[in-house]
Amino acid sequence: QVQLMESGGGLVQPGGSLRLSCAASARAYYYYAIGWFRQAPGKEREGISCISSADGSTYYTDSVKDRFTISRDNTHNTVYLQMNNLEPDDTAVYYCATVACTERSVSSPGYWGQGTQVTVSS
Repeated sequence: QVQLMESGGGLVQPGGSLRLSCAASARAYYYYAIGWFRQAPGKEREGISCISSADGSTYYTDSVKDRFTISRDNTHNTVYLQMNNLEPDDTAVYYCATVACTERSVSSPGYWGQGTQVTVSS
């Protein structure tokens, strides 16, 4: 069974940090790449990062590169998204999903988590 569950969202001031967690079932974690998407109010959902299950290669969209870091924790079957220097434009619901992941793109989301709200505001 493929299951994903996000946690770690919240309210943070501009310039602050949050770490999102995507707890995955074993099948999801070891058979699929995992990606992070976000959807801001009135905007389309966008893929922002992913990490391969095969070799750990990663992808970041330009708007989060150098601020966000994705990683895998094999002990806990969890994918993290460390978000630093957060900006108001980062406000969105963040979702993790099983994806196709290369160093140039994240695509083909399959299974989704329920989402976690991130709000960046002073």
